[in-house]
This record gives sequence, C-alpha cells and structure tokens, in this order.
Amino acid sequence: MDKVRVTIDGITVEVPSHYTVLEAAKEAGIDIPTLCYLKEINQIGACRICVVEIEGVRNLQTSCTYPVFDGMKVYTNTPKVREARKLNLELILSNHDRSCLTCIRNTNCELQSLSKKLGVDEIRFEGENIKYSIDDASPSVVRDPNKCVLCRRCVAVCSQVQNVFAIGMVNRGFKTMVAPSFGRSLKDSPCISCGQCIQVCPVGAIYEKDHTRRVYEALADEKKYVVAQTAPAVRVALGEEFGMPIGSIVTGKMVAALRRMGFDAVFDTDFAADLTIMEEGSELLERLKNGGKLPMITSCSPGWIAFCEKYYPEFIDNLSTCKSPHMMMGALVKSYYAEKKGLNPEDIYVVSIMPCTAKKLEIERPEMQHNGIKDVDAVLTTRELARMIKEMGIDFVNLKDEEYDEPLGMSTGAGVIFGATGGVMEAALRTVADIVEGKDLDKFDYEEVRGLEGVREATIRIDGMDIKVAIANGTGNAKKLLDKVKAGEVEYHFIEVMGCPGGCIMGGGQPIHNPNEMEKVKELRAKAIYEADKNLPIRKSHKNPAIQKLYEEFLGSPLSEKSHHLLHTHYSKKELYPLVK
Repeated sequence: MDKVRVTIDGITVEVPSHYTVLEAAKEAGIDIPTLCYLKEINQIGACRICVVEIEGVRNLQTSCTYPVFDGMKVYTNTPKVREARKLNLELILSNHDRSCLTCIRNTNCELQSLSKKLGVDEIRFEGENIKYSIDDASPSVVRDPNKCVLCRRCVAVCSQVQNVFAIGMVNRGFKTMVAPSFGRSLKDSPCISCGQCIQVCPVGAIYEKDHTRRVYEALADEKKYVVAQTAPAVRVALGEEFGMPIGSIVTGKMVAALRRMGFDAVFDTDFAADLTIMEEGSELLERLKNGGKLPMITSCSPGWIAFCEKYYPEFIDNLSTCKSPHMMMGALVKSYYAEKKGLNPEDIYVVSIMPCTAKKLEIERPEMQHNGIKDVDAVLTTRELARMIKEMGIDFVNLKDEEYDEPLGMSTGAGVIFGATGGVMEAALRTVADIVEGKDLDKFDYEEVRGLEGVREATIRIDGMDIKVAIANGTGNAKKLLDKVKAGEVEYHFIEVMGCPGGCIMGGGQPIHNPNEMEKVKELRAKAIYEADKNLPIRKSHKNPAIQKLYEEFLGSPLSEKSHHLLHTHYSKKELYPLVK
C-alpha cells in the first residue's frame, strides 16, 4: 500500500495515499468536528463544519473529502478555521427549529454538542423560516422537516446501505428538503420502517412513532391485564441509556423495572423465539422431505418482510409462514395464557419491548390478529422504555435482578441469539440437527454462521446431508444475495435475513450513538448476546420444558392445525407507491 507523509498541526504521520485529511487527522489523534460525515457512506462536505487550512491551497477545504498528498501541511485550529466553522454552524442554526427542550433528541443531539464545542452563544442570522408540517402518518417513523439540517445522512443510509430509496433531496435552493418522492408521506413510500435513518440522523428530524402514551393509558386502566414481553437484543442495550457500559446484560434489572412500572406479567420474547424454532425448523424439514419451495427464508424481521413484499415479491413463497416471535407471543398470551389464568382475551393488553421500529408497522398488519383481536397492542422501542423508566423515577442501575414470570418466561440460549445476525440460523441448526440425527448432539455452537459481515454462507453436514445456508444482514446485503439466487449463481436450502445491519442488536429503536463509532457498539452488543447464550443452562429450543409443556397441553405438535391458526401467517406483494397511478 502506497503511503504518504502528512503534517497536521505540527504532528507528522504516515498514512495510506487514499486517505482523506479527516482520516489522517484521526491517525494523528486530532479531532476535527463533523456533522454530515458518515464514513464510506456520506463523504460529501455538505455541512462544511470540517473545514481546514492546507498550506499552498487557496481556500479552506472540507477535510472529509480532500485527499492527502505527500508533504501536505494541514492546520485545523487557526482563527480562520474556527471562525468559518462557527459561521457555517450559525447559518445552519438560523434555519433550524431550536425548540431544544421539547425535542426528542435533547441532550443527545450532535447539533447541540457542536454548538457548545464551537462556542456558539448567539445566532447572528435570524430570518424568515419555512414552517413545514410534520409527517406522522407512518405507523413507525415520524419525519419533522423543521429539524432537518440537510446533512443527507438519512438519504445515504436508506439508498446505499438499505437500498430502499424511500427518501431523497427534493426542491431547490432555500426550499430544499429531505422527503419521499411525489410529496408523499413515508406511509405511502417504499419505506420499510427499519429506522436506520433514525440511527444516523444527527438531530430530531426523524424518530420513532411514540407508543408511550397508549401504554401509560393501559397501565392506568384497572380493567386491563397488561403484559410486557422483552426481545433478546433489548437486554444488551437498555443499560446504555442509563450510562452503563455498552454491551451490559441487564435482563434482571429490566424485568424488575417493568414490574415497578405496573405490568401485571413480564414474559420473555426468547420463549417465543424457541417456539419459532420449533415451527420454523419443522417447516424447513417438511420442505426438504416433501419437495417444498426452497430456499426457505426466515420471516422474523418485519423490515425485511416489507422489503421482500415491495422489492422481491417473487420470493414471497420462499418465506417461512411463521409469525415473528413477539407476534407468536402475543397470540399465545391471548389464547393459551388467557385460558390458564381465566382471563378474557379482550381484557389483555400486550406490550412488546423491541429494538425495532418496524415492529410498530407489523402489529398493524391485518394478518396479525386472531378472532378480531390484535396479537400485540403496542410496541415500545428500547429508547421509549428508557424514557418511561426515567419519567417514573425508577433507579434502574441499582435495581436488584428479578426473574420473568412463568410459564412464558422460560427460554434457552437459542432464543437469546436471535438478537444477533446469524442467531436464527444457528438456533434452527441446533434443533434441526438433533431431530435429524435422532440424538442430543454435543457440538451445537455453529460458529461458521456467526459474524458481522454483510453476507455469509456455510455448508452444514447433518446426518450425511449437506445443508447449504446463507445469512444476510441489512436489506442492501439481502438484495445482493437474492440477485445471485435469482440469476442461478448460488443455491441454498435455508437463508436468514435480518433487515438491519448487524441484526436486531442494531435495530432502529436501539440507543443512539455517534454513527461513525457504531462498529465498536455492534461488536460489544453481539459479544454480550453470545455471552448471555452461554450463561443459560439450556441452549437448544426443543429442550425448553415450557415449550414441551405448551405442545402437550395446547398446541399438540409443530405445524398442527392450532399452530397454523395461531402462529403462522401469509404475505403478499405491496406497491412501492400505493397512491401513485
């Protein structure tokens, strides 16, 4: 690799010749402020906050776009640079809704942090601003153009990472804004509700649809029996909202907090993940034996399902018919559990605590109900749950650990690993291998399907048969994989797709960090997921005694008529722009 010598603020470093000044400065331990920058995704110099002086170059240059050259001398902290950065920031602020105290991103806003860092104590450029209406028609995502700073990070992640293209730059000049095509709402766009735009937005211009009010109302209703269920990825991220180290496993504290909030029962979505493996694993075996549609593709991620229905409807028959775990849990709570407790299903209110914004879309699907009763009534993201815990004055960090309620609170390590990309695949293999081999196998850590790469593939040998599998995380990576399958370049038996890069641990509803530091966050959360798996005494779904009892008492067997009625569903083609003729 060719290298060049660059001197930045008197510090000389040797860096690859393809580096930008910003990357070289990082190597030198020098921090250059940025706003629009997303490494390898959005390096456009739009905000001009990262400008620097370069010896021999006439004007200030944006460090995120300017390439290094041998002998380059850069100055990042001259009076000219400081004044330019401050001026650029003030111009951005002059056209920004500055109602910070009521903003959802208050105290976790890059614009706020930059204003403090660059010493902005007044706005010198007050002028007439356009007042835009807030787009809140989507069941999952709210868009507030008045907060937008036109950094284009959301546009970049939606198009380049997710390949959804739901939003883009529209209009010109002072009226430029980020919006869906044709002036439509996100609801009527190709948006799949994955929430990755929320994760990269530096301000409060885009955020999840709030369900906290409806949950507060349910908790206050004495006629309602309110049940909470928690997804695997929430337990390794919730602590971050309370200042705990990234990757802290806070399962017991989370259960304790939910009880103090007033929930009548607290269950583990991991139980339903174990149930999903029983149904999905049996479905895979049935397809393999009886010539069913292959490859079978997982259906746990509602963002991926929305993507498939809109962009790859030809693969709908390949999708597993299983509902996602939290929808299975909702259906069981309002049938099996209601029967055991003598409750009227109409009086039960199920709240899913999820790392995902697309789950809010999922619970509104007409297929996700039984006898006219919704399987799940509300979805709280990890962030929303944290806000409620804080509002209620609960000292989360010092709570003593508590256990989930029975019988829907018992889970295995296989259920936990659903939270990371490759987890559903590995959990399924642990059970399918035992069933096919007819014995309890000692080796069940399928590390060949683990990892954070966008697309992975493996061949697993089970009882003399080679099972070819593939794993994709992020819908952009799913597109690459499916295009190869369509072209006949590859053949698989089973494919796992998660809508978000990294899987549920990086869902759109998880705690927000600087997006340029998310690779480390991803690694720590994934590590915690596998640690939680190893800490559990049972690590195979079919070994869960509560699952075994559920089939004995209620469901009969996997893929039974009752299972199909409660736990399975169907999907259909959706239009990218449903209102455009």
